[in-house]
Amino acid sequence: MDYVIRIIPQMLEGCITSAQVFLITIVLSIPLGVLLSLGRVSGIKILQKVIGFYVWVLRGSPLMLQIFFVYFVLPSVGIRLPDFESAIVAFVLNYAAYFCEIFRAGIQAIPKGQYEAAHTLGMNYVQTMRRIILPQVIRIILPPISNETITLVKDTSLVYVLAMNDLMRTARNLVQRDFSIMPFIVAAVFYLAATLILTMIFERLEKHYSRYEQ
Repeated sequence: MDYVIRIIPQMLEGCITSAQVFLITIVLSIPLGVLLSLGRVSGIKILQKVIGFYVWVLRGSPLMLQIFFVYFVLPSVGIRLPDFESAIVAFVLNYAAYFCEIFRAGIQAIPKGQYEAAHTLGMNYVQTMRRIILPQVIRIILPPISNETITLVKDTSLVYVLAMNDLMRTARNLVQRDFSIMPFIVAAVFYLAATLILTMIFERLEKHYSRYEQ
């Protein structure tokens, strides 16, 4: 127990890096995913194809490969980013593709009569989406958004490949230094605690929005 208490401060420092990657990715990727989903259902063929290709590439290739691409390949064309920024760019682009499909599915689940009613009221496309469609979409997409958010918590460990001192790399360094697996167990507890908190938050949100079901 004394050993665990001694390593907790270092593990918490690693948690800060992981939390930063998680929070920035969520804050940037969800709005980007919403915009991409609106483009997917906009009816503009060329836009649909471009976004469809983007989603196909980002969802069809490993996130770790995308991190490597941003960090190692982009410098060859003159775009050099530090390790943290490289990780953020890769994470945001990757998760925006997943959120795009989640929002698209939610939007397309809304009956067409809702659009027709909004048109009858004189609303344009943007007003219809903002006032009528998206508020209903939130209830539909909460479960898949919850799954992706919890997956993101675990995916933050991938920044380890860029030698960033996240929770996973900190745990590994302590294991190699002290020849003890306890840091891995502590790291697992941190990850499980984070996913438990998120699960509880999303369960409360789902209960809240379920009151609006017919």
